[in-house]
Amino acid sequence: MRQLRASLIVLGFLCLTLPLMLVQLILVVFRLRAATLLPCYYHRILCLLLGVTVTIKGLKPITPALLVSNHVSWLDIPILSSLMPLSFIAKREVGGWPLFGWMAKLQRCIFVNRDKRHSTGKSSIEVADRLHEGDTLVLFPEGTSNDGCYVMPFKSSYFGSAENLDVAVIPIMLAYRSNYNLPLTKRQRPSFAWYGDMDLVPHLWEALKAGPIEVVVRFHEALPKAPRKEMAKLAHVTITKSLAQALHGG
Repeated sequence: MRQLRASLIVLGFLCLTLPLMLVQLILVVFRLRAATLLPCYYHRILCLLLGVTVTIKGLKPITPALLVSNHVSWLDIPILSSLMPLSFIAKREVGGWPLFGWMAKLQRCIFVNRDKRHSTGKSSIEVADRLHEGDTLVLFPEGTSNDGCYVMPFKSSYFGSAENLDVAVIPIMLAYRSNYNLPLTKRQRPSFAWYGDMDLVPHLWEALKAGPIEVVVRFHEALPKAPRKEMAKLAHVTITKSLAQALHGG
């Protein structure tokens, strides 16, 4: 049954995605407003198809904003995209991935080179320009993903992009909590969390077989204006406490 479930999801994904990619391409080329809205509605349908239930805590921000979030899985992308129109600040390698890289480009993601420090300045300017234009962007300041049980240290590089703009910097917490309405165990987490040296395609298949999942997304209040390193530290503390509460109570 799990193999059949995964196969049907893949078929549904292709039937949904390929035609809408062509529609999105036309919207982006002609710079139509719907180009920012279509990915949001697409990812809502995709979450239904994948069996992802999203519980929202807190108030969704007024755009534009720089959203900073802990990073657990490729599932973070459809989950956050389903909540509001936004784009992601992604590592450069994502842009070269077959299909998923094309989808990221059609969502107008910003690709940055995290391995070369001298490229950070140029990327920060691009992030600031997009925020100034009214876009909402998602930053994963950990720079990589983990099993979703903790939050790794934040890199402060792109916090400065919003420092001199009238744009809110808002911490977001993602907690992967349950599978088939039962608490997600440490053993089950690698089926959904994508991290380390896991190959993407086999992991995708295992996640599709693993069944429905519930994820909590908490929007926190905007950070006070401060130098980027202070904002990064405060965001890390806020999300770390929020994740512990979502997973363990208290």
